[in-house]
Amino acid sequence: MTGRDVAIACLLGAEEFGFATGPLVALGCAMMRVCNLDTCPFGVATQNPKLRAKFEGKPEYVVNFMRFIAEELREIMAQLGFRTIDEMVGRSDMLRVNKAIKFWKSADIDLSSILYRPQLDSTVVTHHTVSQDHKLEETLDYKVLIPLSEPALNEGRKVSLSLEIHNTDRAAGTQLGSAITRIHGEEGLPEDSIDVHFRGSAGQSFGAFIPKGLTLRLEGDANDYVGKGLSGGKIVVRKDREASATTVKYIRCTRAKKQQGHRLHAVWTVESRSARPECSSDGVPQDVR
Repeated sequence: MTGRDVAIACLLGAEEFGFATGPLVALGCAMMRVCNLDTCPFGVATQNPKLRAKFEGKPEYVVNFMRFIAEELREIMAQLGFRTIDEMVGRSDMLRVNKAIKFWKSADIDLSSILYRPQLDSTVVTHHTVSQDHKLEETLDYKVLIPLSEPALNEGRKVSLSLEIHNTDRAAGTQLGSAITRIHGEEGLPEDSIDVHFRGSAGQSFGAFIPKGLTLRLEGDANDYVGKGLSGGKIVVRKDREASATTVKYIRCTRAKKQQGHRLHAVWTVESRSARPECSSDGVPQDVR
């Protein structure tokens, strides 16, 4: 993303901008596309100490990259007559389709609906003025997990819980993991200090980013991104005891990244992220149990 991209996004109504790959490349990423194999030759996406030693990125590189983005954006803002980002948000009337670019794939695309800007009263604002309520205090973690885990968090005593979970409970365990890290740092807690058994259908990002000392066991099913960014915790997923489905029909092989100390158990055991079951030609694990 460039300063021009930011300007166009802003004129279309954006107020937040994701840069993703650009800063990563500024830090030394060469887009080898082996992030999931623990073989990154530049030490960016790896836990291998020998490869990590090759990492030469510095925070200053990203700062410099963002400064260039900001400088280009300021130049465009000056050309358009805007002093602040707030003034630019939603000003789609400042955009024009470049008719000089002729390409057969875009010949029949009509952007008029996207670029249309209705006449608004001067009292109507088009930029962010009201803080968003994420309702974090209504999550399963905030209402149940963290309060019940207080003995482990503050007194070092083991806690074992058994709870129901529903697919509306997104990122279950993440706020609890944050509480562990906030109190005990990146070392976390001793293994299995907090052991939670769930039964039901977990929402997205079940167990995302959980640290050492937190073990989540799910009997049932889960949505996408189970164990995203796993940071030392343990996750166990197995089908419900009353399920009649054959597990092998619903499990497919995926490549797994090696990340020491991170364990995800789902039908087969993955002790390190480089470990994965042998697959048949149709992608079904041969050692499903």
